Amino acid sequence: MSEAIRVIVTGALGKMGLETVKAIAQDKETELVAAVDVRARGESLEELTGIPGLTMKVENDLDRVLETLHPDVMVDFTNPQAVFNNTRTALRQGVTCVVGTTGLNEVELQQLEKLAGEMNTGVAVIPNFAIGAVLMMKFAREAARYLPDVEIIELHHDQKMDAPSGTAIKTAEMISESRGSRPPRSIREFEKVAGSRGGEVNQIRIHSVRLPGLIAHQEVIFGGPGQSLKIRHDSLDRVGFMPGVLMVVKMMVKRTGLVYGMENLI
Repeated sequence: MSEAIRVIVTGALGKMGLETVKAIAQDKETELVAAVDVRARGESLEELTGIPGLTMKVENDLDRVLETLHPDVMVDFTNPQAVFNNTRTALRQGVTCVVGTTGLNEVELQQLEKLAGEMNTGVAVIPNFAIGAVLMMKFAREAARYLPDVEIIELHHDQKMDAPSGTAIKTAEMISESRGSRPPRSIREFEKVAGSRGGEVNQIRIHSVRLPGLIAHQEVIFGGPGQSLKIRHDSLDRVGFMPGVLMVVKMMVKRTGLVYGMENLI
């Protein structure tokens, strides 16, 4: 029997981070060796998760944890301001990274890919760990071949820091790959309220909704002469992301370089 994959979770006090801590701790093929959060004040994971015997405390110094524990994988669910430095630090220690935090730009992704190659390790940047959401993106890419006129509405909880979501951006990129560039619209639009037509990625309009009570939802709406098509995915509980998180952790320990999007692993 092979040894368990040794994992640390950064951003462990956040909602996704804490759910990931539970999943890693309870899976037979992974071992939780540390939970890290800059806000930590020595909280007990047993009290936070309700898992008996999980007595370790939440740490607040990522550098020290990496240097002393030498984990196999770091899972990051922090914030857009911290994720690049966290990932770069872990890669330099030869630690495989699984990044669920959105906000990395193209230049940062290129730097992380280069560093992963130099260190002969892997980094996965995953906009959405829900397997259903990945299927939604794949279906949207296929539909765009036949219905190229499309807009995206993404809906998230009111504590989400970035807009649009990484999933919406990734969906627009995948649709663009399928349909190619579009000629400019012949109709001149006038926004009576600035921003009412949403943002734009690769000539695709994206509209972001932020409301309490939501978790993560996305609708891709295609229009054609006399018809429309809607492809929608709803995440109703964060536990729905965990099979994807565990799958990516287990697959990435065997890979090197950058993987952007879970669709490249399934």
